[in-house]
Formats: sequence, C-alpha cells, structure tokens
Amino acid sequence: MKLRSSNWFGRTGKDGFIYRAWMKGQGIPSHEFKGKPVIGICNTWSELTPCNAHFRELAESVKHGIYEAGGFPVEFPVMSLGETLIKPTAMLYRNLVSMDVEESIRANPMDGVVLLCGCDKTTPALIMGACSVDLPSIVVSGGAMLTGKFRGTDIGTSDVWRFAEALRAGKMSQQDMEFSEACMARSRGHCAVMGTASTMASMTEALGLSLAENAAIPAADSRRKTLAHLSGMRIVEMVKENLKLSDILSREAFENAIITNAAIGGSTNFIIHLLAIAGRIGVKLSIDDFDTDSRGIPLIANLQPSGKYFMEDLYYAGGIPAVMKELHSFLNGNTITVSGKPISENYENSDCYNREVIATVQQPFNQMAGICVLKGNLCEHGAVIKPSAASASLLKHTGKAVVFENIDDYKARIDDPDLDVDENSVLVLKHVGPRGYPGMPEVGNMSIPKKLLLKGITDIVRISDGRMSGTGFGTVVLHVSPEAFIGGNLAIVRNGDPITLDVKNKILCVEISEEEIGERRKKIKPMQQAAGRGYTWLFRQHVEQAHLGADLDFLKGGSGSEVLKDSH
Repeated sequence: MKLRSSNWFGRTGKDGFIYRAWMKGQGIPSHEFKGKPVIGICNTWSELTPCNAHFRELAESVKHGIYEAGGFPVEFPVMSLGETLIKPTAMLYRNLVSMDVEESIRANPMDGVVLLCGCDKTTPALIMGACSVDLPSIVVSGGAMLTGKFRGTDIGTSDVWRFAEALRAGKMSQQDMEFSEACMARSRGHCAVMGTASTMASMTEALGLSLAENAAIPAADSRRKTLAHLSGMRIVEMVKENLKLSDILSREAFENAIITNAAIGGSTNFIIHLLAIAGRIGVKLSIDDFDTDSRGIPLIANLQPSGKYFMEDLYYAGGIPAVMKELHSFLNGNTITVSGKPISENYENSDCYNREVIATVQQPFNQMAGICVLKGNLCEHGAVIKPSAASASLLKHTGKAVVFENIDDYKARIDDPDLDVDENSVLVLKHVGPRGYPGMPEVGNMSIPKKLLLKGITDIVRISDGRMSGTGFGTVVLHVSPEAFIGGNLAIVRNGDPITLDVKNKILCVEISEEEIGERRKKIKPMQQAAGRGYTWLFRQHVEQAHLGADLDFLKGGSGSEVLKDSH
C-alpha cells in the first residue's frame, strides 16, 4: 500500500532532502520514517491541565506499541483545555482545539493518529478535529483519579458542590474544606465520578473508537499503560487496513453511545459534544434522538452524581463492557470498532463482579435514566435535564420565577437575605448561552440561595441557557435554546412569572399568554455584541446554538486528508 507519509519522506530532489534531513537532525535514521506507517500521537499534556498531566508518560507506552508493530511514532502537541483552571470556560475553546487538531493532522506526514485525551473538552475536541480529516485514528483516555478518602468517607468531585453548600450554611469550616482538597485529588487522572470526562471516555468506548475497557481503568493503574501500548500496536494495523473514523462512526454507533450514556447516568454535556462529532463526520443526529434512542433504558450504573459509587469501583465491577453486556438487547452489536471487529466482541465475554455497582436491566437502580429533552414556549428548540440526578418531587413542578439577568446579577443577589425566593421558586439565569457569555459556562446548577440553605432546603428547580458540570446534580434545566442573547423567549421572563416543568410530558413553559409573550418580545432590545478581536470574536460570530452542538458553522463536515497546496 502507498503510505500517505511517503508524499513527504519518499520524495527525491530538494523536497525529499528537506523532509528527511530535518528528521535526521533529531538523530533519527531514515529507515525509521521511510516505508513504515508514521503514527501521530496527538498529546494534550499540559501542567495547566492537571487531569492530563501524566500524558507524557502515557505517550511513551503508546510509542512502545507503535514500534513493536512496525510503525514510527511522532508525538505532537495541541492546545490543551484544563477544565479546572481555564477562564472564562473551557467550552469557549473546544472548537479552537478541534481546529488545531484538524490542521496539525492534515498538514503533517501522518498515516494514522492516536488521540491522547482526558479532561472534559479535550476528548470531543480531538475527535471532532480527527473526524474532519478522517485518517485511521484511535482514542486513548487518561483515566479517572483514584477515589478520594476523607475522614473515613469516599469522596469525589460531586462532593465539591456539597462541601461548598455546607460551607455557605456554616456546617463546614474553611479549614476542613481545604484539608479535603488533597483527600479528593490524591492521584493523577480526571474526576473520579461519572462527570463529563468519564462520560466522554465511556462515549468513546461505546462508539467503538477505543479498545475495550478504555473508559474505566484508573489513571494510576498500570493497566492504563498496557492499554496505551496495545492501542499503539493496533493503530499500525488500522493504517494497513485503512480503517478510518468514517468506517466506525455509523448512525448505529451513535445510537449505541446514546443508549450506554443513559444506562450510566452520563453528563448532560454528552449531548452537545456528540452532536458536534456527528456534524463533523456527516451523521444526521438531532437533539430529539437523545430522547427517543434512550427511551426505556434504565439507570444500571450506580455512580455519582446519580448514584453512590466511583469510576474506580466501575472498573473493578467490570467496566463499560459489563454495562454494555447488560444492554446487549438494546444495542447494535454489529457496529465495527477500532479493533476491526464487531462491538459485541468487546463485551460478550465480560462479567459483572459487583451488582451494587452495575445492576441488571430487570432490576435497575432507577427507571428514570438518560437525558430528557424538553420543549415548550421557553425552549422552542429544546432544553435538557438529567432526571436521575434530580429530585423526584420536583420533576413536575410549577413555581414563580426568580430572574437573574446575567451571571453578575446572580452573583450579586443569590445570597441577599432580602431575595424574594422560597422553596417553590424557580431560579432563572439568562445570558450564559453559547453567544451570551460567550462559551456557555458550567453555571447552570446555581447555588441554592443562602436563606433557603439555612432552612435545610437542598434542591429547587433551576433553568438557564448554560451548562453544568457533569459532576453536578439537582433539578437543573440546561441548554435552553434559543438562548436569551439572540432573543429566545428566556429573555422575556420576569420575576414572578409562573414556570411549569413537567419531565414526564417533556414540557417547559412560562404560564403567560401568547399575546403577552408577543408584547414582551417587541420590547426586547437587541443585545450588542462587544467589539472584539481574535478567536472570541470569531466564536461569537459563528457559533451555533446548543441544540446543534455549539460548533462553529463553518467547521461542519471536513476537508479530508489531502494537503491543498504542496510546495517548498
């Protein structure tokens, strides 16, 4: 077979001289990169992305596998997104990273790619970019950190929200909270719960983009390195087979991911990322598919924030293969994976070793699973809620709106003792959508007003056009589309308006007449987009709404792997 990399290293004359000479300048003999599959290792290592801080070490394991299989590895960096540190929000830069990945792969002499990703946005960003080039590609996730241990109790990132509310209510001291920090983050890896990072790793495995067991092996477990080595071996074979992303990412593969996500209680962010990936690979997927494809799927993974246990426990119980084996009757078992074999072979010989962690479909932990897509006059194009992480008593609720016009208004008033709010109220946060913030931050799980915390209230209905962390929980409606910034009906909601949430009937509406809505809409003043420059300006000009995946409109689809201009 003719290798793509031979267009660089197989040339004669001046161009071939330049391509080979500069590789030799690194001390690499020409037989290493000439005539062998050249495998790019796309590395999101960064000390500013603590979840991915062990990736240089992980990349070495990938390299060993590539060498063993007769390939030549070339590691390259791309922009990395550390969810915990980056401001204003990592989501603002997901699409930028995807552009970095796409152009780095296309422009360089690679025959296949290993995508090293872990922290929330790094996984969808790398997959999106790789899809737009469509070379043979395989994902290696970084793995979750070990379960936290705090004074005899297992803890994870979901407890951050609990601790923060306890601190505000005077039930926990600042000293105790600071002591718990190291107790929670006690090893390398991403969040230990089924937050967005673990959801993305599980999505990857369910789509067939990684080897079996990729999602749940803890970052600190030596078996994570073994999987990286095996992945390095496998990508060389994928190049020889010309097994590309477009061969794996069928419509049926996306359905498998949606079904699996429902059963594990995955993050609401799953929707926005999977929609963006589908848009890049050319699979028709809509927000409504997340509702219809997961219908009847119960929650069988007992993991925080929807349940009790942690990713480490999931791995010891059998991991995603054991979950998918329980779901076999719902899944498309014949979809092809990076192994070149049907996905059913990833799980058919797996076993569950702990029914406290992985239940059966017949006796699940919760019949309410998946992500419910809501429609109504507040969200013409949709909004989402995760019922398994909500309070059952609030899944059908009508209450008066307490409105925050933007994030600054919310921060200024949420703990005001004079705030007109009670346990039946509905908190509404506007202008935190894709364009309004910009970047759609994880602020949708608003804190409970302090005056209610002091009364022992731990959950109320909250609505916004933003997102929330996959580690968060509560009766939280997110991704309201169209967003307030572009004139969605969320913009016209006023304090005291009755709002109805009815999850069973998939309804979210403000209880005012169409005539009143029309009158209020006439008074909406167009939001002025701040004059700007650079990427943030580009993002605000071209980002699509949440129900479409919040990708940039000009990035849909791909340009393939051909270099458009070729000269030196």
